Amino acid sequence: MEIYQLKTFVTVAKERTITRASELLFLSQPAVSAHIKAMESELGLTLFERTAKGMNLTSDGAKLMGRAEQMIALHQEFLDEARRVRGQLSGVVRLGSIRSASAKVLGQLLARLSETCPDVQVQLQHATSSETLAALRNGHLDAAFFVDDGVAGDDLEAIEVEKFGIYLAAPTGWIDNVADPDWQKVASMPWICPASVSCCGRAAERLFSRIGLRPQKLVNVDQEGVTRTLVAGGVGVGFLHQESAHSAQQAGEVELIGGLRDEARLAFATLSRRSHDPVLAAVRSALRDVLQS
Repeated sequence: MEIYQLKTFVTVAKERTITRASELLFLSQPAVSAHIKAMESELGLTLFERTAKGMNLTSDGAKLMGRAEQMIALHQEFLDEARRVRGQLSGVVRLGSIRSASAKVLGQLLARLSETCPDVQVQLQHATSSETLAALRNGHLDAAFFVDDGVAGDDLEAIEVEKFGIYLAAPTGWIDNVADPDWQKVASMPWICPASVSCCGRAAERLFSRIGLRPQKLVNVDQEGVTRTLVAGGVGVGFLHQESAHSAQQAGEVELIGGLRDEARLAFATLSRRSHDPVLAAVRSALRDVLQS
């Protein structure tokens, strides 16, 4: 039994779909299916019941789930201990990052690590905040930058990188009074919103609740850069992070409706249970140096 097979088993069990598991594991769907099939063949057990709604653990699979998670954790502890025995910082850090907000500090962190920990290699993986957090918790990432609006969880050791506002932007000329808009009219316009699990998606849901209205036409977009382009192009109204919102406003591309709509923070996190990992401790220390400089 290989450790990568156990990781695949745990990920499929938690996500309940081969498609989602393959995205988090950065594997093809046939590869994920092959891992499960090989495990079932070696164990002589059926681990999953394949239904129209997804992959459900069988009673046998459920009995093995906790032990599989323990073995993955022990494997990681073994690797951490080996690093301590060597007495030097070396290894690979799998770092997840969102594409926009973390770009500047990410570059500074990588530069700092190359100076202070030259034997530590960084494998960078870009994804959405929800994807990086899921991969961090599943053991497929060692650390992650993500946008946190208060739902990260106590299982993470997080460092606040910066706070930023979230603004609602509209194409120039669409809104008669941007300071005090007619929300009924605004709600009748097309809206560009990311998934509700994102910080802008949650900001949208909170705004809909406050004004008591929900737009009839929603276009789902997961990348803020694309949202800015679509708003500036007259496709609809949408939410932008502070830096992008002010930049687009100054360029005359958009108008900001009603001022600051919400707030969030950019954070960096590792798992709390890995707080004693010397390599991750060095990465956290390097980030703090960057933030203080």
